[in-house]
Amino acid sequence: MQTSMSLRLPQELAAKLGELAQAMGRTKSFVAVRALEDFVAREAWQVAEIQQGLREADAGDFATDEDMRALDAKWGPGAR
Repeated sequence: MQTSMSLRLPQELAAKLGELAQAMGRTKSFVAVRALEDFVAREAWQVAEIQQGLREADAGDFATDEDMRALDAKWGPGAR
């Protein structure tokens, strides 16, 4: 199922979208949908990772001092 959506684009972005679509031999709509799909997937992944980290922090699930020393020994203190 598809739905339509209207949005306002800055002229420069609309021009770039048009140029890219033409270069790809695709419609502006196709390129915009692909870009939105990529953006939404990336942002959803990041939000899920942050939420998981918050749940772990709330549960007190932190690296121990020993874990951190082992990490420093393996990668160096600047790797954190």
